[in-house]
Amino acid sequence: MHKSALNWDYPNPHTIDIVVNKDDLDEFEHVNNTRYVQWCEQCAWSHSNSLGLNLSTYQLLNRAMVVKTTHIDYIAPATLGQQLRLATWITHSDQKLSLERAYQLIRAEDGFTLLRGRTRFVCVELSSGRPKRLPKEFIRGYGKACLNLPAQLA
Repeated sequence: MHKSALNWDYPNPHTIDIVVNKDDLDEFEHVNNTRYVQWCEQCAWSHSNSLGLNLSTYQLLNRAMVVKTTHIDYIAPATLGQQLRLATWITHSDQKLSLERAYQLIRAEDGFTLLRGRTRFVCVELSSGRPKRLPKEFIRGYGKACLNLPAQLA
């Protein structure tokens, strides 16, 4: 299915494509709930990398965005062989310490939304694990993708 044909919750999603394989399934023959969390993490990293904020950058700056809370609404199960598209957006940033991502998982064959979720991240200093202000590189990089910031601030 073409990206523009999907009914995304927000504009300009960053997406990854997923094909459900046997290792993704649980005893009930549908995708295990922990796999969805892993896919969301994979999509978030893919988006961060596309913004120039990869693991090397995190290490160089001695900062990282770490998960504070995650909320997932499982709407319907995915099953073996289904093609899925997972999207993420940065929906909010306080430009100081935290940002929030939203996720939406769509089944490609019919455009049905299987999952919606959100994760709140906080910035920490890698060397201490303590909360620290977002470095300017994070503010610029994540800011340009953030839906709640006026263009001149991103």
